[in-house]
Amino acid sequence: MELIDGKATAATIKAEIRQEVEEILAAGGKRPHLAAILVGHDGGSETYVKNKVLACEACGFKSTLLRFEDDITEEMLLHEVQKLNEDADVDGFIVQLPLPKHISEQKVIEAIDYRKDVDGFHPINVGRMAIGLPCYISATPLGILTLLKRYNIPTSGKKCVILGRSNIVGKPMAQLMMQKQYGDSTVTVCHSRSATLKEECLAADILIAAIGSPEFVTADMVKEGTTVIDVGTTRVPDATRKNGFRLCGDVKFDEVAPKCSYITPVPGGVGPMTICMLMLNTLAAGKKEYYK
Repeated sequence: MELIDGKATAATIKAEIRQEVEEILAAGGKRPHLAAILVGHDGGSETYVKNKVLACEACGFKSTLLRFEDDITEEMLLHEVQKLNEDADVDGFIVQLPLPKHISEQKVIEAIDYRKDVDGFHPINVGRMAIGLPCYISATPLGILTLLKRYNIPTSGKKCVILGRSNIVGKPMAQLMMQKQYGDSTVTVCHSRSATLKEECLAADILIAAIGSPEFVTADMVKEGTTVIDVGTTRVPDATRKNGFRLCGDVKFDEVAPKCSYITPVPGGVGPMTICMLMLNTLAAGKKEYYK
């Protein structure tokens, strides 16, 4: 069993990005600029945005954080999005989700200029990704693809089973893993209503768990030699920790790991790659790689 170290891989990629930024600046180019909008004081969102700002520093990017209270109106937020769309210095930006209930997340996502949508959530980016055109691929699926590639894990012709059908992970992951230029795999998507879920998992060469249910995948669901990618990050109470909780994946790690050829831990697996891929998308936005 080999542990897939997302933290170390992300650090390597951020160093590569920083090197490229220095070369861009030396050639007289512009420093990539990522902006983020944060609404309210959600603990998880605060942490994510703080980590994104730190990642920008590590990569040599300029970063801007715009904070608003959770009573901001939808109209006012859409106005702020439009200002970033029109700001020529901002290469890419994100609106941290979730948003307060009175604001339509879909409306906000669709208001973002798709050429600056480094989260890859805009319908134009999602559509381009689905048919294999150049675009910003959302960060978690891109992070998983990158880990598979960097660890030289064969995917072509393999049976890939994805647990979960969310718009953020499950659906895009399925699209990418079946595309010839990325996974080139035979893909099955399972979810809470799948009648043969266990049988499907047992047939998987690559199992990607993104179902949001702590320790859902047990040893009797995984065959010997499988590659397991655990996307789950659920906070579960833990009295032994100072903050009173620990992060728990969708995979029962201790019993599943011995059966695997490769497995990602939680934390330290897919998580660090997600922010790192946002940096990669921002670099592409700064270089106008996909959209002129």
